Amino acid sequence: MKRILIADDHEVVRSGLRAIVEMQPNWIVAGEASNGEQAIALAVEARPDIVIVDYSMPLINGLEVSRRLRALHQRTEVLILTMHEDEELLTEAVLAGVRGFLFKSDAKKHLIFAIEALLDGRPYFTSALVEKLLHDYQLNKQGKSGMLLTSREQSIVQLIAEGHTNRSISVVLKLSVKTVETHRASAMRKLGMSSTAELVRYAIRKKLVVP
Repeated sequence: MKRILIADDHEVVRSGLRAIVEMQPNWIVAGEASNGEQAIALAVEARPDIVIVDYSMPLINGLEVSRRLRALHQRTEVLILTMHEDEELLTEAVLAGVRGFLFKSDAKKHLIFAIEALLDGRPYFTSALVEKLLHDYQLNKQGKSGMLLTSREQSIVQLIAEGHTNRSISVVLKLSVKTVETHRASAMRKLGMSSTAELVRYAIRKKLVVP
């Protein structure tokens, strides 16, 4: 039996994904999560073959879920679902170790194919963005990565945009308040920002949170 974990903050979406998965023989839903933190905990506990995770998850986004599972040496493959047709997200997903990337609008037609590919050890990326991704690599755009936010800084910016204080962020990420403040200052410096409002607008623009 192949075990599939579903992570999305909308119950209706989770129900729809569950229905598609459970129609397949030898596939079972190993659990459901409504935020990124739950997704990681359930993945560690259940050790599913595949985690289907929405990019715009509360607390910890889908890309950070993938990064953390990689860091924990989990063999689970991650399939990112997103409603945002943004080639930058695909580039970031690849750099985060994601091997499956699919638009939610394509999920009904392509979800089974994507899961089958990942179960067979093959990547599956939505075709609409692959050509753009390859073009970006050819132009070596990733050479600008020195000014990109680290995964930790990105997580902190997301939590700030969700309304968390430095202290509550320290609890969620299990860091000291001083460390949170340091990462926050570093992110603001890299982005050339001086206020929380600017960070919130950045997070919305990058689809880290949904306005």
